[in-house]
Amino acid sequence: MIAEIAAQLSAHRDVITRMEQELSPRIADMVTLLAETFARGGKLLVMGNGGSAADAQHFVAEIVGRFKMERRGLPAIALSTDTSILTAIGNDYGFDMVFRRQIEALAVAGDLVVGISTSGNSPNVQQALVLAREKGCRTIGLLGKDGGSIKDVCDLALIVPTVDTPRVQEGHITIIHIVCDLLEKKMFA
Repeated sequence: MIAEIAAQLSAHRDVITRMEQELSPRIADMVTLLAETFARGGKLLVMGNGGSAADAQHFVAEIVGRFKMERRGLPAIALSTDTSILTAIGNDYGFDMVFRRQIEALAVAGDLVVGISTSGNSPNVQQALVLAREKGCRTIGLLGKDGGSIKDVCDLALIVPTVDTPRVQEGHITIIHIVCDLLEKKMFA
């Protein structure tokens, strides 16, 4: 078991090293897009399924509450948190529409919409991002594997360089923490 633990930690370090080499400029771009959105009075909308839904909630909690710095709350909504909305839309329109319908209702031009998908192929995330762009929102994908079909509907795609889903998820939460830290420093330091 110790050897397996070492192997998994080694795989984690390898992905994080590749992210540093390949994604650092894109992470900086994400911070800039967020800061610009909030400076203009826009809000952040974040979505994902399963573990990515949990990451969406975590991200939004850090933005609305705080990450490390005492500051004012910033406007952000996780689209995966309201079970009544999710089940009503899923029942009436189908699961592929659960995020798109919320984008239709909540997003306005100038908002920033982030879709999180370890595969890059979640149909409900993709459809929502397509509509967000049509409405004049900027779009970001936190993706894995090869970015899937979602990378093509994002203004900015951050693709964690691995096909291993747990490592993708670890990469996403690392990106989220870095972004929250740098955003606070950029906006409130």
